[in-house]
Amino acid sequence: MLWSGSSKRGISRREVLEAIAHGEVIERYPGRQPYQSFLVLGVGEQPLHVIAAVDQSSETCHVVTVYRPDLEHFEADFKTRRRS
Repeated sequence: MLWSGSSKRGISRREVLEAIAHGEVIERYPGRQPYQSFLVLGVGEQPLHVIAAVDQSSETCHVVTVYRPDLEHFEADFKTRRRS
């Protein structure tokens, strides 16, 4: 896995890998191109959202972005989006 890092956001590669391996898929985006993607909630010391895309033909997971969810955009469970 290539990693450019998320030092600006203070998120480590280990946190991202843990979220993908042990987190909960909270949204699916099957129509996204070129690969279906999903939003994973990882819960460690701090909640983490990972948007990843899966290339099933090569069994490759591409991390699109990672961020810390906030209460402005999500409910306290960090799974439910707040309505605007």
